[in-house]
Amino acid sequence: MKYKTILLLAVLIVMFSCNQKDKKADLQSGIWLGEIEVAEGKKVPFLFEVNKVSSDSATVILLNGEERFVLNGFSLINDTLIIPIIAYDAELRGIISDNKIEGKFLKHYIENDPGIPFRATFGVLNRFEPVDNPTSLRIDGKWDVLFIGENRDTTHNVGIFKTDNNIITGSILTLSGDLRYLEGAYTEKGVQLSAFSGLTPYYFDFNFIDENSFEGIFYTARGTTRIIGNKNDAAELADPYSLAGLKKGFDTLSFELPDLNGNIVSLKDEKYQGKVVIVSILGSWCPNCLDEMAYLAPWYEENRDRGVEVIGIAFERKDDFDYGKRALTQLKERYNTGYTLLFGGAVGRENVAGALPELDNFSSYPTTIYIDKQGKVRKVHTGFNGPATGLFYEEFKEEFNQLIDSLLEE
Repeated sequence: MKYKTILLLAVLIVMFSCNQKDKKADLQSGIWLGEIEVAEGKKVPFLFEVNKVSSDSATVILLNGEERFVLNGFSLINDTLIIPIIAYDAELRGIISDNKIEGKFLKHYIENDPGIPFRATFGVLNRFEPVDNPTSLRIDGKWDVLFIGENRDTTHNVGIFKTDNNIITGSILTLSGDLRYLEGAYTEKGVQLSAFSGLTPYYFDFNFIDENSFEGIFYTARGTTRIIGNKNDAAELADPYSLAGLKKGFDTLSFELPDLNGNIVSLKDEKYQGKVVIVSILGSWCPNCLDEMAYLAPWYEENRDRGVEVIGIAFERKDDFDYGKRALTQLKERYNTGYTLLFGGAVGRENVAGALPELDNFSSYPTTIYIDKQGKVRKVHTGFNGPATGLFYEEFKEEFNQLIDSLLEE
């Protein structure tokens, strides 16, 4: 009898262990607070929402201000959660336990990427924990924002912010584009802001000096940058049409590059003769390029019959046509892009110079080139400040349409 009892207990223990091993963790529907560690003691907070369709299917939405960045294709194997970030060839991966996730943010395009520590907690609704005595100073309005490098070199940028129910939203505009939909809250001495849209986590920590100035630090996974801000209702960047152009002696582009089917495309093709052509230099990895495509794709469908064409020339993380084709096909499907995309090679100024030798002073993705009906380059626009920049984005759209209208009327 004694041995039967021992045998029965052993069987029960084995069955219990097997059941526990095979038991699948549960990913709760609702709001989660995520954190990505960018420096020792500094974690970038961000909110995401899980909408479960079934136990094996869910949509994860990254929440930044008004932005809703949808991530599909999640998988849950026992207690291991994998959230692909297809647009940026990356993923969030972690172990689920007791409504918490512990893992890493991984970039697939980096060989043997060790990842960045990532954790999340279910049911936390505030990106930043509210403080008892927040500052009475406000960050609303426009600011001149200086980024100060390690060698004390400075870059002039523009910040634009607003406060609604003590939640701060806005962005910082740079010559290459905006720093996404920032969201944050007031601290006892200043402001905390963060954003994570699937590629680079951003974290800003400002302290007010007075009502018209602040200083602080900008944190990313690549390092830290000192920041100084001064209130200026007339703050603006350098003219984006003045930064790049064509080299002396050139008035057009001579590129011959493959489309996603391997066919060589150039401005000499019959499709582009007698039409206004917009050429966008982009990358599927570039958030500002995605903002531009989100605008250009529907705009093209509405205006293509007017005698205008768009060509996107993409420079990807690898100088591999098949890799580029996969990334750009996903991009076309995501934005329902009807215009032609070409593969220019690997990202880098030297490769842009090789594909577009006439272009001078290229510095930013995206760079957009406007070509008239005679095939002559008329303007070159550096960078793209998207919908996160509010009125700056509205001004861009107005200028863009006026420029296209004038070229079509010639």
